[in-house]
Amino acid sequence: MRVAVCQLNSRADRAANLAVAADLLGRAADAGADLALLPEYVDYLGPSAGEPKPETVDGEFAAFFADAARRHGMWVVAGSFHEAGPDVGHTYNTSLVFDRGGELAAAYRKIHLFDVEIPGRVSYRESETVAPGTQPVTIEVDGVGVGMSICYDLRFPELYRLLADAGARVLLVPAAFTAHTGRDHWEVLLRARAIENQCYVVAAGQIGDHDPGRSCFGRSMVIDPWGTVVAQVPDTVGIAVADLDPARIAEVRQVVPSLANRRLSR
Repeated sequence: MRVAVCQLNSRADRAANLAVAADLLGRAADAGADLALLPEYVDYLGPSAGEPKPETVDGEFAAFFADAARRHGMWVVAGSFHEAGPDVGHTYNTSLVFDRGGELAAAYRKIHLFDVEIPGRVSYRESETVAPGTQPVTIEVDGVGVGMSICYDLRFPELYRLLADAGARVLLVPAAFTAHTGRDHWEVLLRARAIENQCYVVAAGQIGDHDPGRSCFGRSMVIDPWGTVVAQVPDTVGIAVADLDPARIAEVRQVVPSLANRRLSR
């Protein structure tokens, strides 16, 4: 499986954001990608007053990326968007997966919400406007088990172990990781999730400044089951491509059989 991670600087202009996303998907398809991953809130990252109206999983946002998947004959993981939620005050932060024919193959609602207060650095309570999902999601992509997550989920290793136990061999992480925490934690956590679950990790992030006063770390990357970074996007808008080898997963699990050696499982 060849994968592409697409790194964006989504701002308050939804049409412009989607145009960039479409261009990056085209570049991924031209590079022979079987699956392309976009970042969290790919269509809009700006002031709350200008946020697009929440949509259902078959709305305009979904139609846009379904068409892209169909046109390129490529699996598209549409980062995330504001899905209509359980009440008027809350949306879901939802990631959608479209197959090569443009059909909706999976939807995952972010389980862990970013409620963090770092004095002078980060102050954000995602739970004020977003409701948590409740179900881990895995899906078969061309015969390979793929597990879904979004951004802050990365800090909760139990989710990824559930995904691996459910058959995931590739773990997806669309994100908008903050620049402050990303400098020290982003790559460390991604590599840890790869090493401890002996899976590939495919992570696409937002990069740069976003109104009001938010900055994202970027460094979208692909990591192999040994924990080695095999592809990374430079500090700009763009893509990186890597080939995922199922034999590499089997090799790592044979050399260091940590999953088989567990004593405290489930």
